[in-house]
Amino acid sequence: MRIVAIDPGYDRMGIAIVEGNSSRPTLVWSDCIVPDKGVSSERLATISQAVSAAIKKYAPDILAIETLFFSINKKTALKVAEARGAILAAAGIQSIPVIEFSPQQIKLAVTGHGGADKKSIERMVPLLLNLPKKKRLDDELDAIAIGITALATGFLIQSTGKK
Repeated sequence: MRIVAIDPGYDRMGIAIVEGNSSRPTLVWSDCIVPDKGVSSERLATISQAVSAAIKKYAPDILAIETLFFSINKKTALKVAEARGAILAAAGIQSIPVIEFSPQQIKLAVTGHGGADKKSIERMVPLLLNLPKKKRLDDELDAIAIGITALATGFLIQSTGKK
């Protein structure tokens, strides 16, 4: 199974291609997309184009994305919602199925604890798969964690036939 996993963001979007299964996840590629500051429509176009390019290049079976959680900052939440829209549209145009995970589901799958902090994710991701040496922003590591979560869930779906 090959997953394109995305940590959605307006200022920074983490994206990763992860494949394998829950016991042997492999990172194929990852990056952090940082759109140029400026007009909203251009920033969203950059996000959509990056997702489309990854889908075309890596031919994933599914797109996994973190659900939107509402924070105190409503302006930030709205911008992230817009970025999610651009991401979901790119998946829809290329007929890629989408699966969504809450932050708690991702934390549980990666660390074994749904209330884990960001540092725990950063420590666990390299233990779960072989990461080539590279400086990564937390958005990129979060995307990899989403991919690991999708593989674990995909493995369960494949082995039980249930969602």
